[in-house]
Amino acid sequence: MKLELTIGELDGRVGQEVAVSPWIEIRQDRVDEFAKATGDFQWIHVDQERAKQSPFGGTIAHGFLTLSLLPMLTDAAYTVTDRTMGINYGLNKVRFTSPVRVGSKIRARFTLIRLDKLDGGVQTTWSVVVEREGHDKPVMVAETISRHYA
Repeated sequence: MKLELTIGELDGRVGQEVAVSPWIEIRQDRVDEFAKATGDFQWIHVDQERAKQSPFGGTIAHGFLTLSLLPMLTDAAYTVTDRTMGINYGLNKVRFTSPVRVGSKIRARFTLIRLDKLDGGVQTTWSVVVEREGHDKPVMVAETISRHYA
């Protein structure tokens, strides 16, 4: 269920896990489209026959594909209801800690680690852990920065 929060309610959530996205399946067609969009046709992502012989046993998603899904995962997990505009401000850290096999499902856990007041809004820093269903090790960890304007 998508969590709805106001900017004021975010202030009281620093240091807490705020939301968890639903699981989404990583399909080969999404990986292929990402390869086309970025020009990254590394065989481990797009050559299903060759990838069967790899240590992963099949194709895996690009790390940057996983990263690019953060806006979708965020939107599925929570919304800031009283903002007029939100922007991605950047990243402090990103690590791709485990492969995402095509056909697996991922979700994101969002912990608010910092909130700074801005003129007309707030800047939030989130610890985001992307998990793969059925596995203990996360596939990505990142610190993302967003701005929310009232």
